[in-house]
This record gives sequence, structure tokens and C-alpha cells, in this order.
Amino acid sequence: MKALLIVLLLGLGLLVLVDRVGVTVAEGQVADQVAERGGLAGAPEVDITGFPFLTQALSGRYDEVRISLTAEQLGEPAGTRADVSLFGVQVSLSDAVSGSVQEIPVEQVDGTATLSYELLAQQLGGDTRLQGDGDRMRIDRTVDLLGLEVPITARGTVSLDGQDLVVDVEDAAAAGVDVPGFVLDRAVDVLDFRYPVPELPFGLELTGVDPRDDGVLVRVSATDTVLSG
Repeated sequence: MKALLIVLLLGLGLLVLVDRVGVTVAEGQVADQVAERGGLAGAPEVDITGFPFLTQALSGRYDEVRISLTAEQLGEPAGTRADVSLFGVQVSLSDAVSGSVQEIPVEQVDGTATLSYELLAQQLGGDTRLQGDGDRMRIDRTVDLLGLEVPITARGTVSLDGQDLVVDVEDAAAAGVDVPGFVLDRAVDVLDFRYPVPELPFGLELTGVDPRDDGVLVRVSATDTVLSG
């Protein structure tokens, strides 16, 4: 009995080892494919969840695949990143082994993208600086008012309008300069802006937006979609 128990334990240990090696290889292949098809500067971090992995591979259905992309991989300013979770990913083992996968049905996709304030500040140009301010965004920028260069601090809400991220400035104040109210109202209009979010693949739709300390968090999702390319 003791010898049988040792054999069983060794067998289980070997199965676990094979399972972990298999998932590591699969994650590397997914990362390479995402980098190649997405034109990324580097392979993203991929995590195929669930245990054991081999039973998912044999069934051709993976419960959840998580993909994390950094600013460097996306080719965007520091602070920009994206995290996507694919649920119910369907890839037959024979297609995966033969390398003949053309389309990948996915039951649900949920993700977030953090747009850095540096990236958004480029939309206003000049010396614009953006940062989170509770549930709003703070904008600091020098504005030409009646021929004078005036440092302005403004705050506004962030929302979605279709595929556009919209910043609607609600109030503004001039730093150390006495400026008439109607002139500040003009500054509010100048600082309003839209950022057209680039078209998203796989039928992903924007579902929410939330200013954070490190950037604006945009939520995306899709149901019953197909990955191809």
C-alpha cells in the first residue's frame, strides 16, 4: 500500500507538472499571436485561468483568458494600459495543435483601458496639465484671454458620447489675475474637448468612463463575438 501511495503521488505530481508546462506554453503562444496581429511593440502578459488546464484544452473551451497590455506595448504615453478578460473561449485542440485556427468564438469579453492624462492633454495642446479631482477632471492651462496669457484652473465632468470621451468644463478660475466673469465663461468653452476613442476590434463597445488618479478608466464589453485575423 505504501508503495502504491508513492506511485500515485508521483503520478499526480507528474500530471500537475505536465498541466503547468502546457498552460505556460499556451500562454506564450497566445501572447505572440496577440502581439503579431495587434502590431504591438512586445508580447503582452497572458493568464489562462482555471485548473486543470489540460481538461480545458481537451474540451476545446477555456473558462477565462486574461490579457494585460502596457503603455510600451501599445505605443502610448506612460500610464496608458489595457486589461481584457475573455470568457468562454472556444478553440478545438486539433486546430490549436495544427496551427490552423482562423476564428475564435468568445462568449463574453470584458475589459478596461486606462487613458493617461498625458495622452488626453495632447488634445488641448500648449502647456495643458490634467489630473483626477474626485469624480471630475482638473485642467490647468495657460489661455489667451483678451490678449493676455492667463493661467487657468478648471474642473469638468467626464462622460461618453458614442465613441467619444467628452470633458465638459463646469467652472474655471484665473490664477492671480482679476478677470471678468464673461471672460472666464469663454475660457470654459475653450477648455471643453472631445477625445474620439479609436475603433475597437471584436465588436467591443464602450460602456463606462471614470476619472482616476492615474488616468481615465474606460470600460468595454462584447457578447458572443468572434476573434479573427
